[in-house]
Amino acid sequence: MEEQSKNKISEEEKQLHGRPNRPKGGLITMPFIFANEICEKLAVVGFHANMISYLTTQLHLPLTKAANTLTNFAGTSSLTPLLGAFVADSFAGRFWTITFASIIYQFGMTLLTISAIIPILRPPPCHGEEVCVVADTTQLSILYVALLLGALGSGGIRPCVVAFGADQFDESDPNQTTKTWNYFNWYYFVMGAAVLVAVTVLVYIQDNVGWGLGLGIPTVAMFLSVIAFVGGFKLYRHLDPSGSPFTRLIQVAVAAFRKRKLRMVSDPTLLYFNDEIDAPISLDGKLTHTKHMSFLDKAAIVTEQDNIKPGQIPNPWRLNTVHRVEELKSVIRMGPIGASGILLITAYAQQGTFSLQQARTMNRHLTKSFQIPAGSMSVFTTVAMLTTIVFYDRVLVKIARKYTGLERGITFLHRMGIGFVISIMATLVAGFVEIKRKQVAVEHGLLDKPHTMVPISFLWLIPQYGLHGVAEAFMSIGHLEFFYDQAPESMRSTAMALFWMAISIGNYGTK
Repeated sequence: MEEQSKNKISEEEKQLHGRPNRPKGGLITMPFIFANEICEKLAVVGFHANMISYLTTQLHLPLTKAANTLTNFAGTSSLTPLLGAFVADSFAGRFWTITFASIIYQFGMTLLTISAIIPILRPPPCHGEEVCVVADTTQLSILYVALLLGALGSGGIRPCVVAFGADQFDESDPNQTTKTWNYFNWYYFVMGAAVLVAVTVLVYIQDNVGWGLGLGIPTVAMFLSVIAFVGGFKLYRHLDPSGSPFTRLIQVAVAAFRKRKLRMVSDPTLLYFNDEIDAPISLDGKLTHTKHMSFLDKAAIVTEQDNIKPGQIPNPWRLNTVHRVEELKSVIRMGPIGASGILLITAYAQQGTFSLQQARTMNRHLTKSFQIPAGSMSVFTTVAMLTTIVFYDRVLVKIARKYTGLERGITFLHRMGIGFVISIMATLVAGFVEIKRKQVAVEHGLLDKPHTMVPISFLWLIPQYGLHGVAEAFMSIGHLEFFYDQAPESMRSTAMALFWMAISIGNYGTK
């Protein structure tokens, strides 16, 4: 994968093929994008950080069913980016995909907020140890429709929003290259700040003031995010979609299958090359031929049946260029390492379900009158993650660079490996803490009383939350770095969708 060289095309070719320098974009668009991200992340995280509590305390769902509902939703939300990337890259473009996806998400949030305000749309409250009435079919249907709309909306937002911000800087301009990477830093910390507010202020409101207001604030924030994003329309750089990479991948596979009985050519220069049709998907360089997975090269073998004529575009279901064949090879190579993140997500997803329920049964009082909401426990994960990122960027990279000679300090594979080790430690710590919590519950006769507080401090949970944050700073960002670095230029949005697909499988794996 890394052995593939990318031959750069000239600036004149870039302008010839529809990517001239444009006056739009740049730093002036950042306030609109960051305002959108603050409001959007505040809405999404505030909406779902404490959702397990809403399902168990308001809809009275059993813990297992509530946890499965949320992990299924999270898994679906991470799978729909494949659809969002297809729409954005095929015909809609990133701006309109983000806009309409945000509106769909807004409908879902509004529906759930209304159900939290109107009493008839949720079961009656219960008190103490009395048997609670579980939400009926109609009430659950409203929940599922709202969650489905949220999953569809996030599918359009996730694979596009980061890339759209990066689109505002022209990487062919040396003066803007560093600004692109600075944007990713700014973006991540803006997102982190919004997450901190969501898991503290909003979760506190939900637990102590009311779910109507607690869900209403994120709903309004989502509306403001759409307004902020659309407000910068005339200032943005709008890059035209270059066609769906999913279609190209399928075309290569079909063409290779149809020619599976052909003998492979001895000289790879005899394979099909066409700079003209590859130009829109190889603006920053073309992929050269590699010897691996040679059976796919048969898609680029020219036969008499292909009937190639000068100036004519061949049928892509029968014949493809070497560049397009190498795109499919790149995706296949990324598969095993990309899928490795599934294990981390499987462990990490427990924080929003069972770890949160652990916190609900423990003593969370900081003072006699104030206790930390259970849904705010993830603040320890977020703080640990952001602190680790700063330490990694400012200290660890400089130290590692002296020994490895790498500009990035360590490779993304090493970074992912460190994250794996820390994630294993976090899971082990969580298991030992649960053993301790159950021992205390048994000693006080509270094992069969899930609504009664167990006399053990929430501080026991901080190590596992903190370790998960450190693991995420290494593994998740290394995972993203891997996809971005190894994916062909025209498939980076698709690579982000594959990243979310790994998260989807990880969430389903918690069942």
